[in-house]
Amino acid sequence: MKIPFKDILDDVTDLAYPEPTGELNPMLKRGESRDYQFPAPLDVAVSFYKAERDLFFDGRVAGEATGTCARCLEAFVLPVVQDFSVILSPEPTGLGREIELAPGDLTLSFYSRGEDVDLTRIVYEQIMLALPIRPLCGEQCRGLCSQCGANRNIKECSCTEETGDPRLAVLRGLKIDRGA
Repeated sequence: MKIPFKDILDDVTDLAYPEPTGELNPMLKRGESRDYQFPAPLDVAVSFYKAERDLFFDGRVAGEATGTCARCLEAFVLPVVQDFSVILSPEPTGLGREIELAPGDLTLSFYSRGEDVDLTRIVYEQIMLALPIRPLCGEQCRGLCSQCGANRNIKECSCTEETGDPRLAVLRGLKIDRGA
């Protein structure tokens, strides 16, 4: 969704729209694997206004992602809701030469005067920040058995966990005093 710069006024404007995920889903793919995918558009509600030269955006993005659990490899649905507040400042102009940014400038987001403001970029960024780094169907997921591959959330297997080389068992109980 692009908002023409001239349509951003001093008064607050509310906007609600569905954001397509056609460009987002390829961004969530790593090689041949895909941790998350959004099968339906995202619901976006945003309020925006201009104050002096800065543009202010406050809103919420919500949707449902489908994911593959990193422990048990089962598909699951993850509701994603992210509130956001973004301030865009005008792009600094260097009059044709390079300019040096101050350390505080590195946390700023900029817009180009006279161009449309692309909300899609902001919405996608917020969704990526809201997604867990490691997709899990639940915190209590027990994962797959390392020996037989059974999903331990569904059934118990009769495999025994390997505890390592029995000759090193004495070393597992060794305590080292680091105070000396």
